[in-house]
Amino acid sequence: MNIDAKGMHFSVLNKQVRESADETIHIENCNGQRYIAGGLSGKTLEIDGTPGNALGSYLNGCSVTVHGNVQEATGDTMNGGEIVVFGSAGDATGYAMRGGKIFVRGDAGYRCGIHMKAYKENKPAIVIGGRAGSFLGEYQAGGIIIVLGETEEGKPIIGNFCGTGMHGGEIYLRCNSIPTRLPAQVKAEKLDCLPEGEAAELVREWCKKFGKDSAKFLCATYYRLTPNSDNPYRQMYTQN
Repeated sequence: MNIDAKGMHFSVLNKQVRESADETIHIENCNGQRYIAGGLSGKTLEIDGTPGNALGSYLNGCSVTVHGNVQEATGDTMNGGEIVVFGSAGDATGYAMRGGKIFVRGDAGYRCGIHMKAYKENKPAIVIGGRAGSFLGEYQAGGIIIVLGETEEGKPIIGNFCGTGMHGGEIYLRCNSIPTRLPAQVKAEKLDCLPEGEAAELVREWCKKFGKDSAKFLCATYYRLTPNSDNPYRQMYTQN
C-alpha cells in the first residue's frame, strides 16, 4: 500500500495504516504526523519525510524505516520490533523502551534511553551513529545504549549528566577519553576494542543497515558505563 501523507491529518493517516490489509506500507511526504505505527505489529513501514512525535510508541513487532529525521519520543514504551532512522532523532528517543531495537544513523537529542528497562528475554537496544544530548540513559534500568560518535572531530560524543540515576543496563561510548561530568554513581571501564558479544553484534547490525565498515567501529576505544556496585540508586530498586 502507498499513502501520500501530504497535508493529511495524523488521525486519518494512522487509521489508514491500521486498517490496511497489506503487510508492507509506504508513506510518502510525511510531515510531522504523530503516533505513526503506535502499538502496531505484523507490518513493515517505509516512511519518506519527517514523522512527528511518538513514532512507534508501544510498537510490538513492527518494522519501521524512516528515510529522514524523526521528532521526539520515537519508540516511546516500545515493546518489540525495529525502528531504523536514516537521519537524526529528537529528544527522548526510546523513552521507557522495554524491547526491540532502534538504529539511528545521525545524532540523538536529550534524554535518549530514559527509563529503559529489560525483563528476561526482553532487552531493548539503541545504537546512535553520531552524538547524543545530555541526560543519556537517565534512570536506565536495563538494555544497551551505544553511541558511535561518527561526528565532527573535537565535539564531545555526549552532553552532560550521562547516566544520572542509572541503576541497570549498559552504555557504550566510542571515544578516546572518558566523558566529563559523569555522576559518581556510574562506573566507566575503558575498552581497547569492543569485545565479542551483544554490543558488537548490534554495531555490526548498525553498520550493515547504513553501509558502514564494521572494522572501524569494532576496533576502537570505548568506555563502558554501568551502575557502580555501591550506587545508592541501585539499592532502591528490585533487580530482575
